[in-house]
Amino acid sequence: MTRDVARLVQERRAGQRWPPAARKLLAPFIHSNVLLEPRARITIPVRHALVRRWGAVALCLSVARAVQGQPAVTLRQAVDSALIHGARAAVAGADFAASLAQLRMARALPNPTATASYTKATPQYHAAIELPVEYPWLRSARIGAARSSVQSSRYTVTLERARIRHDVTVFYVRALAAADRSILSRRSAMDGDSLLRLARVRRDAGDASDLDVDLSTIATGQLLNAALADSLAAISAVVDLQTLIGLATDRPTVGLADSLALPPDDSVLVSGTPLRVAAAEAALRAAEQSLALERRSVLGTPAISAGFETGDPTGAEPGLLPTVGVSLPLPFLSRREGEIALATANRDRARAQLALARLESQAEIATAMRERRAAILRARRDLQLRRAADRVAAMSLTAYAEGAVALPYVLEVQRNAREALAQYIDDVAAARIADAALLLATMQAPSPP
Repeated sequence: MTRDVARLVQERRAGQRWPPAARKLLAPFIHSNVLLEPRARITIPVRHALVRRWGAVALCLSVARAVQGQPAVTLRQAVDSALIHGARAAVAGADFAASLAQLRMARALPNPTATASYTKATPQYHAAIELPVEYPWLRSARIGAARSSVQSSRYTVTLERARIRHDVTVFYVRALAAADRSILSRRSAMDGDSLLRLARVRRDAGDASDLDVDLSTIATGQLLNAALADSLAAISAVVDLQTLIGLATDRPTVGLADSLALPPDDSVLVSGTPLRVAAAEAALRAAEQSLALERRSVLGTPAISAGFETGDPTGAEPGLLPTVGVSLPLPFLSRREGEIALATANRDRARAQLALARLESQAEIATAMRERRAAILRARRDLQLRRAADRVAAMSLTAYAEGAVALPYVLEVQRNAREALAQYIDDVAAARIADAALLLATMQAPSPP
């Protein structure tokens, strides 16, 4: 019996290559000349039909990090791809270009107007040029509002790019966590398969009953189902990441080059004005200057005209007769009440948005700091529990091989070990996501050019 157990352990360590069924199903995802080797190999017993059938399916679906030959991308590369190929960055850039165009429109001078007319009365020919002359306070208010809009748009573009980095980081970390959970599930299926074969060896040797074999069969089937679900989740996470960075979404085409690790335990100093608040402040200044522009525009824009008259057939007024005039709009019928009311509502809305941005920014920073600190502490504690659970699981398997403990105890110990490792993966991912949220919330506004 000891020799049989040793042989099983050696087979488990040696592992197997992917079965032909897995190679056939994985053909669309890899090149035909690539030799497949799983990162975490699973030994599938040929005698057990359930394990053979569902194990091949689980292996075929675990392509997020187990299949070699896919181009691996780092988090920085994924962020760069999202900023270059993503639609959100393009929309933000278009909004900024529109604000620059509005600034050019605000700085533009009004064009003069040339008029020519003929009358039957003398002089018969008339020509004049009319030049609008803006009030200095009206032009300065219009340019100031456009400049504030450009500054607010610049902050908005920077904030949108920061949000894209945050979203890519979150999706990348989730894909890493899903891939690690898939690897954990496949390793758990490998352990369940080894335990099933060990139970059969002990039953054939007369040291165990059919009940142990049935319990191992049920546990192994559940582990394989979990491996299948985790493999699907890993593929979905990679596809979601590809959607965000502008790649094909019909199948996984990239791998993950980075690994899931805790963020550095450095205290984040919150100083200055967050980017979100700075953008809201610039939007408020633009709204206030737009309101001032509407109030100053009540009198309208005056104009100066100059020209000449000629064409007296009687000869009483020969030559060119100069003409000079001034036109001034009279605000009798409309005093721009509607425009002023709309600008006032926009100013009040921008003021409320600034107050909301300040409150939400403070809440986001505090929440992200608490979640980051708590996730790091949980992950460190989980790491200690994981090591202890692994030792207990290994000792329980040895004790079962020697007949010292019952099979239900071994299954419970292995389940606790799996849960400890899964919790560690989740807490590390939560720490990375909270760290990304904290970086986004504390990002400072860039200095104006």
